[in-house]
Amino acid sequence: MAGSPLITTARNRSVSSARRLGKRAFRKTDRRFLVEGPTGVTEALAEPGALLELFVTPDATERHADLVDRAEASGVVVHTVLSDVMDELAQTVTPQGLIGVAAHRDVSLEAVVGLQPLLVAVLANVRDPGNAGTVVRVADAAGADAVIFTDASVDPYNPKCVRSSAGSVFHLPFVVGVTAAETVAALRSAGLSVIAAAGASSLALDSADLSHPAAWVFGNEAWGLPEELVALADVSVRVPIHGRAESLNLATAAAVCLYASASAQRAPGGCRGSGG
Repeated sequence: MAGSPLITTARNRSVSSARRLGKRAFRKTDRRFLVEGPTGVTEALAEPGALLELFVTPDATERHADLVDRAEASGVVVHTVLSDVMDELAQTVTPQGLIGVAAHRDVSLEAVVGLQPLLVAVLANVRDPGNAGTVVRVADAAGADAVIFTDASVDPYNPKCVRSSAGSVFHLPFVVGVTAAETVAALRSAGLSVIAAAGASSLALDSADLSHPAAWVFGNEAWGLPEELVALADVSVRVPIHGRAESLNLATAAAVCLYASASAQRAPGGCRGSGG
């Protein structure tokens, strides 16, 4: 029975376990993270074994009946909870009534190198989870092969980062906790040119040869890449500002750079093009 003491105890235990995933330390220990809303849950369900549990309010069960049915058919443990419990789990002001628990998905740097990537985004000292999640989404859309979070960057499993990725956290491999130096060395050894996105560079994006395999390194939202990280790269490139805007934010700059590389790589003569 749905209201039996055993089921209620199991549900309460699961709620308690999910609640602690709001903190980075517990996400790291448990190797699990929260996925909030129908978009994230849908994308998690598309990856076999990614979604482990689903918490849903009675009204959301009606609104998203197909999604709940898919979860149950996939063997996901579904818990019906009241709105006050959902409010405790959610990281948004107005929860959508669906929160999933997913298994960590990061891979090793060696695994990414083994994929023979042609386009990689590296986040160095990126602290804002919204920006980081949007870069993951942009990298996914541009066809990048992986995203790497250096050890000084935000946790990609931060709930805001996961939401901002709009499900892309389930679409492409990513690495966490590596240093910028070992990342650059590994990607260079894999044949990628390491490009620092630096506003002070003398080389403008529209003058750069981007037809070859590339790893773009993006820095902190406020102060960009420090000189020592720029020095690690093979070349630095700036996004030209043709109007009166003072600068572009991180996610926008990353979108411009990654799409520029993706287009050049797919053109005739590029590493993904008909002539490459």
